[in-house]
Amino acid sequence: MELLRTPIFGIFFSLILYTIGQYAFKKSKGFFLLQPLFFAMVAGIIILWLMALIMKIPVQTLYTQAYKPGGDLIFWFLNPATIAFAVPLYKKNDVIKKYWREIISSLIIGMIVSLTTIVAISKFVGLSTASMASMLPQAATTAIALPIAKSIGGNTAVTAMACILNAVIIYALGKKLVTFFHLDKSDIGVGLGLGTSGHTVGAAFALELGELQGAMAAIAVVVIGLVVDLVIPIFSYIIGLGG
Repeated sequence: MELLRTPIFGIFFSLILYTIGQYAFKKSKGFFLLQPLFFAMVAGIIILWLMALIMKIPVQTLYTQAYKPGGDLIFWFLNPATIAFAVPLYKKNDVIKKYWREIISSLIIGMIVSLTTIVAISKFVGLSTASMASMLPQAATTAIALPIAKSIGGNTAVTAMACILNAVIIYALGKKLVTFFHLDKSDIGVGLGLGTSGHTVGAAFALELGELQGAMAAIAVVVIGLVVDLVIPIFSYIIGLGG
């Protein structure tokens, strides 16, 4: 079909599945497996596989020739969307000026704990160096994590899955995790926690809780992104992954 040879297919394919996911997520009253981002990803994989089966062509061919041109256009918008988090950050700059030491130090410590935990678990379960390289950047939002993973020899598909799963888990269990870790006593702590662990989806969830929480989550997304961008290539080289 001629439609499959244009970016229109990939764009509308993604939008339709995401819209269906939103509707299903709302109707299910927040069932985490129907979180729109996760639903669209899983449903998209299944549908593309079925289409390739019916058309008797390799799935990889269908993906690269039909879906990827439109998918790349959607991915391009992730960068300006991430930069848009500077808006709530600017609105709460007075809080940032007051608590900047606590904010920066807590995020950096969290980042160090995340990296060491990933390396320890990866070695314990016997993951390959490529798999470890794929997992390391997942602390950052997808737009930042994917090119970093590629630069250090990781598989971007695995990185994307890790980032999305982080977001899905935080969106689904965010309130329970906030209560469990007693972050509900501090709006700043709630925002930083959700933004650090859930990336842009976590930040969106934090914004639902309040403007201050959303601003802190935006700070977490931006700062963690910068730290990952600067630290991961060096860290990966130190532990022998190259970069």
